[in-house]
Amino acid sequence: MTDRDVPAMGEDIDADEQRRRAYADEFGALLSSAGSPTMDGRVLGYLMIMQQPFISSGDLGAVLNASAGSVSTSTRRLLDIGYIKRHVVPGDRSHYFRADRDIWGSWLAGERRYLDRERELIEYGLSIIDLDDERNSAAHERLVNGRDYFSWVANYHRKMHSDWEAFKATRDAGNPTKE
Repeated sequence: MTDRDVPAMGEDIDADEQRRRAYADEFGALLSSAGSPTMDGRVLGYLMIMQQPFISSGDLGAVLNASAGSVSTSTRRLLDIGYIKRHVVPGDRSHYFRADRDIWGSWLAGERRYLDRERELIEYGLSIIDLDDERNSAAHERLVNGRDYFSWVANYHRKMHSDWEAFKATRDAGNPTKE
């Protein structure tokens, strides 16, 4: 695959490819409404729906009509979160990407990492307040509730991820799934 395997905007593209690009735009708008950068959503949306097994950053820029810098920034963030994977083409210096096969399971794992970091920060807050000073009693209560909340949610995420894996195994075995 080269940087010219996917027609750029304005070139002859078929109706299916137009729909894939429109889907990427819609996905970007949806993620933007949840607080994520629009370009991250556009990149992820296109990677989810594209036909080819992987695509270069140059081609992503072409199909999304986006600058190399915005594609690079978005792919870096999406790699860090675990939504996308890098694909290596031997002897080719271009950067290639594909969507993770289970973006939503990756999302759960990424959110759990965030929850763990939040809990650690709250534990640090607990370590710096003087419990002998009763003026800190309300802060202590807030921090204990925060620490315990994030621990509870992280444990629930582990259960959700396990349930998700079981759900997929049942679905993939051809058994009816319960919603």
